[in-house]
Amino acid sequence: MAASNSNVIADALSLLPSGLFLMTSAYDGKRAGHVVRSVQVCSESPALLCVAARKGHSIAPLVRDSHSFAICLVAPAEAALLKRFEQEWAPDEVGDAFDALPVETLRSQSPVMKRSIAAIDCEVVRHFDLEADHELFIGSPTAAKVYRTSSATHR
Repeated sequence: MAASNSNVIADALSLLPSGLFLMTSAYDGKRAGHVVRSVQVCSESPALLCVAARKGHSIAPLVRDSHSFAICLVAPAEAALLKRFEQEWAPDEVGDAFDALPVETLRSQSPVMKRSIAAIDCEVVRHFDLEADHELFIGSPTAAKVYRTSSATHR
C-alpha cells in the first residue's frame, strides 16, 4: 500500500467517533482495568457492544474466566486518572489498581468507577482473536448506570 494512501486512511479513521473508555473485569478476587478507545454499538436488537482491546493485557484472562466486563465512559477531564490503566498493571506485584478509587459493581463483579459519565456491565457473547494488535469482545449489556451527563464525551 502506498504511504500516501496509508496516510489518507489514517486521517479518515481519525474522524470516526471515539472517546475515553475503561474496560474492567474481575475474577477470583483479582481486578483489572484497561483503557480502550474503540467501543461501539454493533447491534440494537439484541443490544450488543463491540470493544477493541489491545492484546496481551492482564484483563483478558479475567474476561475469559468471568465471561463478563464493564465499560466506563470517562470524561476527558479525567484522563489523568486513567494513566494508571494505560500501562500493564500486574496486581500480584504492585497491588490493586482500583485501590483508593471510588468504585462499585453493577451486575457482574467488574469494578465500575463512580467518577464515570456512565457504565455498562456486559456478558461476553463472542470473542474474536484477530491477526492484529487488538482483539474484539462482543458483550450483551446486563446492567447500566448513568452517573452524570456531558455534552463533550465524544469528538
